[in-house]
Amino acid sequence: MEQDNNNTVSEFIMLGFTTDPVMQKVLFAVFLVVYTLTLLGNSSLIVLICNDSRLHTPMYFFIGNLSFLDLGLSSVYTPKILATCISEDKSISFAGCVAQFFFSAALDYTECYLLAAMAYDHYVAISKPLLYSQAMPLKLCIFFVAASYLGGFINSVIITKDTFALTFCSDNVIDDFFCDIPPLVKLACGKKDSFQSVLFFLLTSNVIIPIVFILASYLFIIATILRIRSTQGRLKAFSTCSSHLISVTLYYGSILYIYARPRSSYSLDRDKIVSTFYTVVFPMLNPLIYSFRNKDVKEALNKLLK
Repeated sequence: MEQDNNNTVSEFIMLGFTTDPVMQKVLFAVFLVVYTLTLLGNSSLIVLICNDSRLHTPMYFFIGNLSFLDLGLSSVYTPKILATCISEDKSISFAGCVAQFFFSAALDYTECYLLAAMAYDHYVAISKPLLYSQAMPLKLCIFFVAASYLGGFINSVIITKDTFALTFCSDNVIDDFFCDIPPLVKLACGKKDSFQSVLFFLLTSNVIIPIVFILASYLFIIATILRIRSTQGRLKAFSTCSSHLISVTLYYGSILYIYARPRSSYSLDRDKIVSTFYTVVFPMLNPLIYSFRNKDVKEALNKLLK
């Protein structure tokens, strides 16, 4: 993507979290640990799912793809954050900012769709347990994943094109640790009304519609669980969904907080903390969320270690 002729900005300066040298070193250590755990956790989960035949089910197929997305999402952000913490050079080129923005948006949007597909998978698993494999064949699972990526990348092209079509006149200091919509829009000069309509459309198509689909799936899931007579059966059915519910709540909650508020209520300092959660911390938590109380994953891990 070429830089707009009206822009006089050739690079951006990332302020990050702090200018205190001591705190920067502390943050470097923290982010390095988080990134290492993210790589180990998600890679291990993918290896377990591929290695153990008991995990060759639609549910774990989606979890494996979610781990792959989290690996990519964390790798888009964290290496640059680490470099910013220990380097005197806080700059990122215009092209680098575009690339980071594009891939982060694509992976974020893909994850939104994938979480919605996982909600449908949970509904099928609970409502049709005996016909689960027939109702969710591999071809359908692959279609859901491919459609998630396609939707994510198409929408990322749209938002990236419109964001960097804005005119950045002279100020190039991004008060954040990565190239994101709120700080970039704050730097832009000129008309922004048309951009806001595009942003609203993308928020609706990538966040609101998947949330509605997830809520609808869980209404059917609740109705199915209520028809189960035994208390133990109800608890077992609900435990199947608990990990996915935690992921959905944390992920969508963070995104809605950042992007669904009026511009007048933006607080970049507060938003940095929330952004850090869904871009850096959440990818680390997902393997724990999906394996901590999962008997199949624990058995697969024991088998691999032995």
